[in-house]
Amino acid sequence: MSTVRERLREAAGDVFGWAELRDEQIDAMEQVLAGRDVFVVLPTGAGKSAVYQVPGVLLDGLVVVVSPLIALQRDQVAALRDHGAPPAALVNSAQSEVDNQATWEAVARGEVRYLFVSPEQLAKPDVLERLGEPALFVVDEAHCVSAWGHDFRPDYLRLSAAVEKVGRPPVLALTATAGTTVREDVITQLGMRDTVVVAVGFDRPNLSLEVRAFVEDDDKRRAVRDWVRDAPKPGLVYVATRKDARRYADELVAAGVDAEPFHAGMKAAERERVQDAFMRGRVDVVVATSAFGMGIDKPDVRFVAHASAPGSLDAYYQEIGRAGRDGEPARAVLFHRPQDLGLQRFLQSRHVDREAFVELAGFLRQHPGLRVTELAREMGQSRRKVTSGVNLLERVDAVEAVKSRFRLVTEPRRAADLAVEEALRLQRLDKSRIEVVRAYAETRACRRQHLLGYFGEVLERACGNCDTCERGEAGTGVSANPEYPAQSRVRHAEFGAGTVVQSEADRITVLFEDVGYKTLSLEAVHEADVLGRHPDL
Repeated sequence: MSTVRERLREAAGDVFGWAELRDEQIDAMEQVLAGRDVFVVLPTGAGKSAVYQVPGVLLDGLVVVVSPLIALQRDQVAALRDHGAPPAALVNSAQSEVDNQATWEAVARGEVRYLFVSPEQLAKPDVLERLGEPALFVVDEAHCVSAWGHDFRPDYLRLSAAVEKVGRPPVLALTATAGTTVREDVITQLGMRDTVVVAVGFDRPNLSLEVRAFVEDDDKRRAVRDWVRDAPKPGLVYVATRKDARRYADELVAAGVDAEPFHAGMKAAERERVQDAFMRGRVDVVVATSAFGMGIDKPDVRFVAHASAPGSLDAYYQEIGRAGRDGEPARAVLFHRPQDLGLQRFLQSRHVDREAFVELAGFLRQHPGLRVTELAREMGQSRRKVTSGVNLLERVDAVEAVKSRFRLVTEPRRAADLAVEEALRLQRLDKSRIEVVRAYAETRACRRQHLLGYFGEVLERACGNCDTCERGEAGTGVSANPEYPAQSRVRHAEFGAGTVVQSEADRITVLFEDVGYKTLSLEAVHEADVLGRHPDL
């Protein structure tokens, strides 16, 4: 009788034509078939999708895949169809009602095995009812639960309620980038239980890391243009604003580069045209905001250049991971101007409206038992805004949810005060991520050791494939500090309790629960005697 692992390998070969599976893939697949909640961190290009695709062949029932972007959903469905896998379909707002209805009818007949949806679709009670009781609930690009869930895509934080509503099937979370703090946040927000974590090292040795520093913006812009003009193609240039996407693209075209801009303000058809042209090799360079790239599997990207500071090292690692997926040498260059970090802080600042929380809490007190959609309609506000507000009230235990219906359990003004305090704490956390980017840009240690250290991975020796190593600045020893190793718990006299997320010989970076990330000089810490180990925290 075949073992589970043998059946998985047979399905991988017979259906998908994959002669081999990596150990980490098959380990995760086996846990999925055993009905466990599984969190998978695999490097870009290492076959994360296979972890649900292959078990889906053997499961008896629907596999629901929550995927953040419609273009990504289409690519995933097309890939399954190309392999001749069991039927795959999608439901989203870009499709006609006729097409969506046809998909639902096929689901009802049991003719769909993989169904791709957005988190916003799962906020609709009728969608949850139509799903029935799936065999597996997959959250693709799971880091978005942490990165987007607080405000930008608040329906990500309602996914745990959706899981309960459809009978609590096993949950599989997939991502290519999740440091330990992000990983813990995602597991908590998704309500995952007794989770099996399958994680593979973050190192991409073929990817050369470099930071180029500038004082004047004009100098930086010229350097970006000239460097991209001369670099091997194809490549990606990331910028912070839509205006910069257009401006850099125009300057590159004027310099003889076949370049196109890409940002969320473009019409969907135009974005699709640019993405398709890049994938097919008809465009050499795309100049994009962070709206571009998720799920893009183009193996021969030779460089990723950042003309603006990324919002976090998590985002930076995700974006540079789009280069060199074929295993050949590729380059990741950050054009760093310290003043640009202020723009990222501005982009991450949002007005916290206490009176809006008072109004929402008061309405919940007067009208208990409403769903988010009903609340939004009755209050005359956008569902996204109301969802974000309800999420924060729920985080501070001011609201209880029973079957996606909400009831206020705290006095409205007290509930508003708690929600405002939590919103400001999350803002401080978001803004503090910028200081971690600064530390990466300005380190004189091995840049790869620094980057991997943020994700909790220790590289024993300097890499030899980054700018600090090439300049002879990095040294050859391990950069961790034995007094405060990564993941140790500490307490600071001013900042309170925290977790060390990165440890170097002369400094540590700590995620403090109340104030976010702080990079601390160990010399200053010792001199002021403000930090201590607290293993019992």
